[in-house]
Amino acid sequence: MRGKFITIEGPDGAGKTTQIKKIAQYLKSSGKNVMVAREPGGTAFGEKLREVLLSPGGESPVPEAEALVYAASRAQLVKKVIAPALSEGIHVLCDRFVDSSLAYQGWARGLGIQTILDINRWFINDFWPDITVLLDADPALTIARLDRAKDRLERETMEFHKRVREGFLKVQDMFPERIMTVDASESPEEVFNRIISSIRKIL
Repeated sequence: MRGKFITIEGPDGAGKTTQIKKIAQYLKSSGKNVMVAREPGGTAFGEKLREVLLSPGGESPVPEAEALVYAASRAQLVKKVIAPALSEGIHVLCDRFVDSSLAYQGWARGLGIQTILDINRWFINDFWPDITVLLDADPALTIARLDRAKDRLERETMEFHKRVREGFLKVQDMFPERIMTVDASESPEEVFNRIISSIRKIL
């Protein structure tokens, strides 16, 4: 039986890392075989691209280059990690996936959601998420939560982060059967309980 593919999306500071840890622990305690991945990265090749994309130093990529490097990292992750794991019956929990590119590069960078979708459809094929949890909150709240050195994207203007949120909500409207929106301004426990109630349905 093929494993389930669960992705967690949302703006920087929405609490994705906290929730992924809690979800993974819950699924493992329930006897599920779970693998956690992240984007960009998740492979040796992808981690090198992550450094290029997110390092605050050096030359910033133009939007088109940024979109293609994210896609390259994702293609490597899909082919080398996600597809094989799902085929073996392992449930994959991924910190960001294609919806981040649709929101960040497609909408916030102005490249067009459909353009970014077409690029990614080329290699994702049948390995789209079974369910995507979108952690939604006001960027003023999520950015203020960051208590570490900010990466290249996190250092963008508040206007940019507002456009990212708009992008995520537009993508949710495009895929309402797959994307579940959760209010990330609630307590971590409340957010977790809402996520688990939805994940149980597909498992």
